[in-house]
Amino acid sequence: MAIITLTTDLGYKDFYQAALKGSIYSLLPNVNLVDITHSISAFNVPQAAFVLKNAFPYFPPGTVHLVGIDSVYSERTRYLAMEYRGQFFVGSDNGIFSLMFQEPPSQIVELDIMQDLKFLHFPLTDIFAKAACHLAAGKPLSEIGIPVTELEEKVNLQPVIEKDMIRGSVIYIDSFQNVITNISKELFSKVQQGRPFTLYFRKSESISQLSWHYNEVPEGEKLCLFGISNYLEIAINKGNASGLLGLHLGDIVRVEFH
Repeated sequence: MAIITLTTDLGYKDFYQAALKGSIYSLLPNVNLVDITHSISAFNVPQAAFVLKNAFPYFPPGTVHLVGIDSVYSERTRYLAMEYRGQFFVGSDNGIFSLMFQEPPSQIVELDIMQDLKFLHFPLTDIFAKAACHLAAGKPLSEIGIPVTELEEKVNLQPVIEKDMIRGSVIYIDSFQNVITNISKELFSKVQQGRPFTLYFRKSESISQLSWHYNEVPEGEKLCLFGISNYLEIAINKGNASGLLGLHLGDIVRVEFH
């Protein structure tokens, strides 16, 4: 069965998400719709990129990912569809794909599906839905757009690396209030070289041991580990790390090796 995933900032309060799903089912009744999330902060491209980047590798080849972030019509905005590692993506050319992909997509087209004027302010239910259903039905990418080669580039804030230290920042806070930094497991291991470390955050908080899982420390105790995203996380076992530790998006953390 064809799969279309949805990643949007539409939320769950209004009718927008239902309108999008209804439009897709009207075009392709037997499709399997999967919500990745509709809780992305409004227009938050880096947040959406982080979520989808960590979700899409688990889907089978041929899956179509509809990305509804910052998609309101603009004369400067291109709507794209592309193939990457055997899966398809439909969304606005606002930098999200450059944040998600490790290499260029194998095919990219700028969608030339005629815009229905009554959906001018909501292209998700029109252009995006039509493109996603076309691809989910197994039809060629080349039939819905004009080939292009470049994507809008955005760059995530990168950690600062010194001989005995990595200075990173908080890039995501999940539903459990675990705090995820931009320090990857690969980078950490490369700089650490087997040495002990201390992770510092806020003014007086620190952690000096990596955990393998959240229950490795007593309930209510803080810990750090590399989670499913392979980025360094700060958490509290069965607790609210972001709120209790006062950590927010953009806050600085540093790892010192000794």
